[in-house]
Amino acid sequence: MNENADLVSRSAVELRRMIGAKEISPVELLDACIARIEAINPAVNAITATCFDAARDAARAAEQAVMNGEPLGLLHGLPLGVKDLEDTAGLLTTYGSPPSRGNVPSRDVLLVERLRAAGAILVAKTNVPELGAGANTRNPVWGATGNPFNPELNAGGSSGGSAAALACDMLPVCTGSDTGGSLRIPASKCGVVGFRPSAGLVPNSRRLLGWTPISVVGPLGRTVGETALQLAATAGLSATDPLSYEVDALSFATPGNLDLASLRVGYTEDFGSCDVDESIRATFRSRIAAIAPMVHSCEPVNFDLGDVHRCFDVIRAESFVAGLRDTYERDPGALGPNTRANYEMGATMTLSDSAWAQAEQTRIFRRFQSAFERYDVILSPTTPVSPFPWQQLYAAQIEGRAQENYYRWLALTYVVTLTTHPALSLPCGVDHAGMPFGLQIVGPFHGDRKTLAVAQAFEAAFDTVPALRRPRPDLSKLTQPTPSLKSIVTAPPIFNSTGESHTGPSTV
Repeated sequence: MNENADLVSRSAVELRRMIGAKEISPVELLDACIARIEAINPAVNAITATCFDAARDAARAAEQAVMNGEPLGLLHGLPLGVKDLEDTAGLLTTYGSPPSRGNVPSRDVLLVERLRAAGAILVAKTNVPELGAGANTRNPVWGATGNPFNPELNAGGSSGGSAAALACDMLPVCTGSDTGGSLRIPASKCGVVGFRPSAGLVPNSRRLLGWTPISVVGPLGRTVGETALQLAATAGLSATDPLSYEVDALSFATPGNLDLASLRVGYTEDFGSCDVDESIRATFRSRIAAIAPMVHSCEPVNFDLGDVHRCFDVIRAESFVAGLRDTYERDPGALGPNTRANYEMGATMTLSDSAWAQAEQTRIFRRFQSAFERYDVILSPTTPVSPFPWQQLYAAQIEGRAQENYYRWLALTYVVTLTTHPALSLPCGVDHAGMPFGLQIVGPFHGDRKTLAVAQAFEAAFDTVPALRRPRPDLSKLTQPTPSLKSIVTAPPIFNSTGESHTGPSTV
């Protein structure tokens, strides 16, 4: 058991090296991951559908490839968890939505194709909010995902299942996606790394509105190195995504060395437009005070981002109208409150609203560039509040101010989404409540490599300071199930293609 615990806690980079050096077998690693899932997942409900039997077959084949001296991919033999918004051939994919309870796709999305081609072994799906709407991972099919540091609190979203699984060392590779912060927010709340790449760097073959940069797919990891390794396996041109472009994908696997002493840092608590709890502001100020001596310069920066909230409302609603029109017209009651609200908001908008929002986003993008004339990166908090109970759908108030809708509390990340800049949430100690605190690092336009290099340099520096080091959940407290996560109403068992049974609540 201790050997398994040591193995699953190693980084994906180290595990891949060990597999290539024949120090461990992919079968051994998979068995350790399955044991960790079976021991810990009942406490946090991060993993949904599984395909353990098929994964064992793939692991044996991966082991044989090593023994035969065959060429090995970047992720060869590494167990993989895929966010339940991404289609996986032969494995149940529900999107957290009741109409898709029995959906077993016949083919993978491009992201999963590339991960499998790089040698990753599909093991499981990870939990999401219904159709990815919102930053609290709970849905009517699988129930809620609890935070590994306290399962009664939320894990963020919409990549909450992936972030929680990584924090608990269930799997070394997990995928995510991000519109308003869905990679960065759960990473912040679970104490892992979430990277929103530039639109098109990792092709998104399921984006219906192919010409808008708002929604991306991308990596999470326990370290920047893990995150970069997954990025390197998935980046590059694809005809499935009109925004994709040619890159040297392998160059992302090892972010370059960066001297923090040369770094010019700008920082903001709120981008001049976001509500943030005073306790989070205080934590952020303490982090800036610790960071300032590490870098060349560290200065506050002011922003005028115009009508950034209305702009996001319109552009986000467009994607929901594109994706949900048929479902809504067939049966509005089949949609949960978040997704239905998004559709109905978008359905009332006009072409004039859309044209204004597209122009306003362009203005926001151009205003944002001025900060990078003076600074290499911009730092901010990733989220404006500490994790709250998962039963609470969203943060209805921040510092006493009522939020206009269920996603307004995501503003610290979605204003960056609108700029199209790469952004990463890096673990940076804990907040006033003892929960993980995420530092959002925003890089220059298309400066993905630089953003990763800066994050890795900060990560190394933080690791030497106990107050800044990545926090780890106490897994000894996660040995018992958390019934409340799935106890609301129980639905009939759901079966994936391998016949394994999974039960989820029918209402949340």
